[in-house]
Amino acid sequence: MSMFKKFFNNIIHTKDSDNKKVPEPVKEKPKPKYYGTVTPHPDFDASKDAGVLRSAIQSKGVDEDVIVAVLAKRNNEQRQKIKTVYEASVGKKLEQSLKDVLRSHLEDACLALLMPPAHYDAHLLQKATKGLGTDENVLVEILATRSNREIENIKRVFKEEYKTELEEVIKDETTGDFTKALLAMLSAKKDEGEKVDLELAQKDAKILFEASGNSKINVSTFIEILTSRSGPQLKKTFQHYASVSDITLPKALELQLKGDIEDCLIDIVKCAWNMPAFFAEKLHNSMKGSGTRDNTLIRILVSRSEVDLKKIIEEYKAMFGRRLQEDIQQDTKGDYQQILLGLCGPH
Repeated sequence: MSMFKKFFNNIIHTKDSDNKKVPEPVKEKPKPKYYGTVTPHPDFDASKDAGVLRSAIQSKGVDEDVIVAVLAKRNNEQRQKIKTVYEASVGKKLEQSLKDVLRSHLEDACLALLMPPAHYDAHLLQKATKGLGTDENVLVEILATRSNREIENIKRVFKEEYKTELEEVIKDETTGDFTKALLAMLSAKKDEGEKVDLELAQKDAKILFEASGNSKINVSTFIEILTSRSGPQLKKTFQHYASVSDITLPKALELQLKGDIEDCLIDIVKCAWNMPAFFAEKLHNSMKGSGTRDNTLIRILVSRSEVDLKKIIEEYKAMFGRRLQEDIQQDTKGDYQQILLGLCGPH
């Protein structure tokens, strides 16, 4: 929470002369800039890669360096093609072959890289709700940072893979306002436009201020606004909120809420304000203090490597004064370290 304070403290047709219509050249929409760190391998050959992996897996002692070099330097689409060719030529799934020869965190990272994004997210959500206890942080992280389309794909894959609706699992494994917030995000009805409605931002800020000004906070109001407005819209709302309140919105939530719903709504606010910084903080916390929270490290690097990991790396340096790669080198070792560094891109 403390690393985010700095982000919130600063919130307060024409005609020509002869009337002839001159057709304007059609402008192509510029492609959105790519902020992933993993790009398609330029000389990709699925058959060759499948053969290289087969040799590495079957070699005496297992050539883990080669496995890492192939998986970390191919994008997800290319890895899916390698899987298909490998199974056709070997008669065994690549995932099972890797499970047979790899161990511990290296195995986890390699298997994660072999899943399509929606399958990986569905797997993470199932794991977060399976058995004793629920990993609330994972539930919020995924649902608060995926697009509407991605959430719909996750729900579809979850139903296919686990034969039950994700919404039903959420209802069974969580309670109260936290359940309501998760289901609101799962509805995949969030505005994803870039345009900001200033009048709505002022109105929402006033509603949120009044909802938090009583002795008992109106959580439903917060859930409704925070899970339905776009990121740019919420940022403007936070700025207006700061102009009518003595404290920032995250601070108000921190003071009046407790438990899972507090963490959930604060994380939604962080994501709306600066999503790469949200992930940078999580990565830092995963390596802070004694021990490393490897599940978090793997989850974020794998899931963001073709989305915005470049931005996350930049925010990490700005927030903590150290490069992410330096901390990975300090906290991990061996081929596991190399695959994580590979996902961070050239360095």
